[in-house]
Amino acid sequence: MNNTRFATAIHIMTLLADHPEDWLGSDYIAGSININPVMVRKEIGVLTQAGLVTSRRGKEGGTQLSRPSDKITLDEIFEAVKNSEILGKKNQNPNPKCPIGRQINHQLDVLSQETENLVTSFLKNKTLAEFSHQF
Repeated sequence: MNNTRFATAIHIMTLLADHPEDWLGSDYIAGSININPVMVRKEIGVLTQAGLVTSRRGKEGGTQLSRPSDKITLDEIFEAVKNSEILGKKNQNPNPKCPIGRQINHQLDVLSQETENLVTSFLKNKTLAEFSHQF
């Protein structure tokens, strides 16, 4: 995942964990992250689909965590927003006549899966509450 989606999502979730009783608006969240509120709303949509947050519209609207922060693990956030191979994209057309080129993408798939398993195992042991208590 060579982008900022995880950083954005965990920032959103940490803000929500810090204000568990409040309905935070996308403008407020965007101000903390220093990004456009449209980007925040996009990630909130993804986090809603993953069952991590609840949103409501209108003047009294906003977003809250769907469950207590000590019941949300960081791997859930990671899984919700990941959109690419953890080690990046593979080469599209390696030379099939080369002994390395013929096998490289398969071996990279194996390596990527092993790496992702390590990352998710590590994140599974950390709750959002533990992470947010650092602030």
